[in-house]
Amino acid sequence: MKVLITAIDSKFIHSNLAVRYLKSFTRDMDYESKIKEFTINDREGRILEEIIKEKPDIVAFSTYIWNVELISRVANLIKRVDSNIEILYGGPEVSFDSRSFLKNNVGEYVIEGEGEKTYRDFILYKLGKIKLEDVRGLHYKVNDIVYSNEKRPLMSMDEIFFPYEENEDLTNKIVYYEASRGCPFNCKYCLSSTSHGVRFLDIDRVLKDLMYFINKEVRLVKFVDRTFNCNSKFAMAIWDFLINQDTNTQFHFEISADILKPQEIELLSKAPKGRFRFEVGVQTTNDEVLRNINRFVNFSDIKEKVLEIEALRNIDQHLDLIAGLPGEDYESFKKSFNDMYEIKPEEIQLGFLKLLKGSSMREDADKYGMEYSPYPPYEILKTDKISYEELLKLKKVEEMVDKYYNSQKFNHIIRYFERKFELPFDFYYSLGMFFEDKGYFSKNIGNAEYYKVFLDYSESVLQESNKYLKEIIRFNYLIFNKKRGLPEFLRSDMEKEEEKSIKEKLKEQYSFKEYHLEKFKINIEKYIETGEILEEDTYYLFNDRAEYIRCM
Repeated sequence: MKVLITAIDSKFIHSNLAVRYLKSFTRDMDYESKIKEFTINDREGRILEEIIKEKPDIVAFSTYIWNVELISRVANLIKRVDSNIEILYGGPEVSFDSRSFLKNNVGEYVIEGEGEKTYRDFILYKLGKIKLEDVRGLHYKVNDIVYSNEKRPLMSMDEIFFPYEENEDLTNKIVYYEASRGCPFNCKYCLSSTSHGVRFLDIDRVLKDLMYFINKEVRLVKFVDRTFNCNSKFAMAIWDFLINQDTNTQFHFEISADILKPQEIELLSKAPKGRFRFEVGVQTTNDEVLRNINRFVNFSDIKEKVLEIEALRNIDQHLDLIAGLPGEDYESFKKSFNDMYEIKPEEIQLGFLKLLKGSSMREDADKYGMEYSPYPPYEILKTDKISYEELLKLKKVEEMVDKYYNSQKFNHIIRYFERKFELPFDFYYSLGMFFEDKGYFSKNIGNAEYYKVFLDYSESVLQESNKYLKEIIRFNYLIFNKKRGLPEFLRSDMEKEEEKSIKEKLKEQYSFKEYHLEKFKINIEKYIETGEILEEDTYYLFNDRAEYIRCM
């Protein structure tokens, strides 16, 4: 018997943790299992072809909001090619309406909830070792009638096998790891609120697992623990271990900033720069809205801790906001954005509320006048406080923030415009509306054009001269892009003789095979330090390592 354990990931660089858990949990059993990973960008036809080529008896799909529709279509195609191939579904997207999903889709089986033990028992059933009715946590369909077995209790974390294999190639992959399951909080929009309590792996086991990633020289390990620092002793043991390793691997944690303790911040201050990255779910800075979603914390407490981490200058922070929360109107969300922007984290994630199956937020939808899409990912369309049109405006802001702010490649340009608006939200909204008017959201524009946009925007919207802005854009461009062949709109007016003369003076210090010389009409150094624009010729050298040196 051959089972093809199949993942359709959101991006190629992701590695699916769930399918690896299933394979590792049954590695001692007498059957053939193989993991096959695709992405949502793959054509249905390619996915189908690759699956059929494997000649599986069973295809097991890992199902989420981002891939369920594609999986449903592929499963239907599999059945049309070979009706003898059985389909098994598992994952959060099928765990809260398992019977309905199975009734309305092709396939024979759905695993509800945690999958490891149920999958193992399912394989035992297929090997003739136990009866189908004894597989707890399984729903199955016979002659279009759906049957449901007894629910399965949560398992101990220590029963889980390490999901990655010794010979596995994880080059250029984002690797996911889980040291705990569950969450101590009860946020209404989150599926973690559907189960109570937190279960932890044995700490020695965790440290051993992490050494595997370090030895593999994995680029980024993302802990999927919902609130990593909910157990201070556990979190500090892991952080302390990782701080003392000689590695370039970066580790990403989702934390609750407000519960960080002084001793934790003291420990984190010792981390090498870039070793850790924190994701902090702020969601809103409106304390009343926080209470509406069962988050009993004040934004001031979150901000205090986030600023303490920011002051360490060694940990990147990714802060989340959610639009469409119950009780938050457009003006309140603008304030939340401006409050969070003031912190200046490395990344701002502006997301939109999703009313997930099984979440208590769905149960409260009528209470707050919420209309949401009935199709995955079940995104909010409007509430009694915010209209569909206002949410569309926020989507424009989100795209501008993601492209320009989060890339960290336009910082000097952004600073120029921030000073021209009373509030940062106003700038990103204005820029987003400019993109909309020009039709940029509906077409692909090249890398250089993302810089040129600022010149066009300044001229047509702000109606200002681009004399100084062009210098700032050129400087910012040269830090992150190829030095040769500057776009026409960014070229300086440095004469050939002037360039030759300067290079002659510097040739003993610098190799011009490595460095590129540029002239600017303003004092760039002063602008970076103070934001002040001072007319003065300055000369800089740039290399391909995003380094620059003022040479004259």
